[in-house]
Amino acid sequence: MIVSNKVSPLWLDVPADIDGRVAKILDRYSAAKVFFRADDVAIPSAKQNLLLQLFARHDTPLCAAIVPAWFNKSRWNAICRQVDGKQHLFAWHQHGWNHRNREIAGKKQEFGPGASLEQKQRNLLRGRDKLAAVLGKHFLPVFTPPWNRLDQDTMYILKELGFRAISRYRDPKFPSIPGLPDLAANIDLHTRKEDSADAGWDALLRELDQALATGLAGLMIHHQRMNDAAFAFLDRLLSSLGKRPGIRLCQYADLLDDF
Repeated sequence: MIVSNKVSPLWLDVPADIDGRVAKILDRYSAAKVFFRADDVAIPSAKQNLLLQLFARHDTPLCAAIVPAWFNKSRWNAICRQVDGKQHLFAWHQHGWNHRNREIAGKKQEFGPGASLEQKQRNLLRGRDKLAAVLGKHFLPVFTPPWNRLDQDTMYILKELGFRAISRYRDPKFPSIPGLPDLAANIDLHTRKEDSADAGWDALLRELDQALATGLAGLMIHHQRMNDAAFAFLDRLLSSLGKRPGIRLCQYADLLDDF
């Protein structure tokens, strides 16, 4: 597997006053939509199991981005055991094909200029067909590109294949195409670059405030980078959000109703 498990300094500890700081932000917003997206889902592990169990326990939707090449019926059955019959809460969708970088230079991409048009078509199709075969009615045709990057050729192929949306991270290099909305995440919980815990918490809470101000906050999760503190904070955040009548916790199928 090529997914990093480096833990940010942010997660050295959860500040004692974090619930109050989060509440102060939430108090400013009487209405907003919130979704969570977990990348690199497929291979059962202790951390992935904890993540799925957490969202099932809170009855909170989660957009689970599955890497098709890592996935099979046995692993789906293992995932189902973790969500305790609550598969309907989750937007099970496609995360590339095998999460491998195809660029010789520049930023990592699986579906960028380093892959031929034929490679893109073949891998998108076999990824879609594999997930549809394994997941059945639970498969949602939304595409999250590995490393949040894809080129415009890939977008047109996705649209032709019947995908309803893509999901990248905020401020992408170029916009999506008509008919393929971008359900972009705008808060990064775990792949953070701050050098200290204090700077990390200040930046994370600022992102939460700014995202809620837009009316749609999307939180990106990488379970490989989580530790006990990260799970504890997420547990408390889900509890806080669930108690707010003005906060609508969504998954992609809910958001697509707006398009």
